[in-house]
Amino acid sequence: MCFLSATRFIEFNEPLERENHVTIRLETSTLRLKAGLTGRTIMGNEKSMELAEARAGGGDGDADLQASALLAVQGVTIRFGGVTALEDVSFEVARGAICGLIGPNGAGKTTLFNCISRLYDPDAGSIVFDGRPLSSCARHELASLGIARTFQNVALFSTMTVRENVCVGAHAMGRGGFLSNALAMPASRREEVKITEHADALIEEFGLKAVADRPAGALPFGIRKRVELARALAKGPKLLLLDEPAGGLNHSEVDGLADEIRAIRDRRGVAVLLVEHHMNLVMRVSDQVVALDFGRVIANGKPDEVRANREVVRAYLGSAN
Repeated sequence: MCFLSATRFIEFNEPLERENHVTIRLETSTLRLKAGLTGRTIMGNEKSMELAEARAGGGDGDADLQASALLAVQGVTIRFGGVTALEDVSFEVARGAICGLIGPNGAGKTTLFNCISRLYDPDAGSIVFDGRPLSSCARHELASLGIARTFQNVALFSTMTVRENVCVGAHAMGRGGFLSNALAMPASRREEVKITEHADALIEEFGLKAVADRPAGALPFGIRKRVELARALAKGPKLLLLDEPAGGLNHSEVDGLADEIRAIRDRRGVAVLLVEHHMNLVMRVSDQVVALDFGRVIANGKPDEVRANREVVRAYLGSAN
């Protein structure tokens, strides 16, 4: 069976010798305490250690981390017939940063997401992820590169349980072939156990244990959003694309989502590109905000700078003239 997904899964490495393993665990624990990080370290994401080192080391490490762009959008233009959906769009997202992408309806935000996801091919420009042009990658390779995405409309398998949905995200990066899985070979069975254990850890982390064995389609909308988020993180991505995650949520759920987005970045060192109309959420969680209007970038900077930008105010509120 083949499942479409959008990120990378954990690697099951050979066990370390006991002495080295203990030393690494002690050094890692000390570093996490210095950096002020708590919670579970997710397997298979080396960027969480890089982020912790930068925070523990002070300003110089943080500057180096921010200087290294994980995602670079360069002069992207795309047209649909006579309509220019994106025109010469350029910006960068640093490793471990949260970038908010805002703009009125029709500004081109989801179109840009679809270009990054390789659902659309730009007419001009390039998108570089972790030093590799995405145009050189097949669409199905995005998962192994480390890109995960959620959607405006929750895209879960409604008849499958919460646990099974989360496992789907992990299965996308499984190493067993068709024949090995079909014959339930020992290696495939071991992999299934590891995937299920990892899914259960995510289920507990996102507070989904009570509904783990219920069909996803029978759950309230807010809980299904959390299930989709857990599934996206099952593969240990470097970049998480969130397409209007606050849509359909009430005020208390939005507040909880803001805390969760920050916690996801802090726990994993994953960069987040967030499309959202809920301005309070975007300004609260983002390190950087990019504003689009009619397919063009009109502002790019820190949240307070973009909030006060005249072009952004005009795009949302109109002009007095």
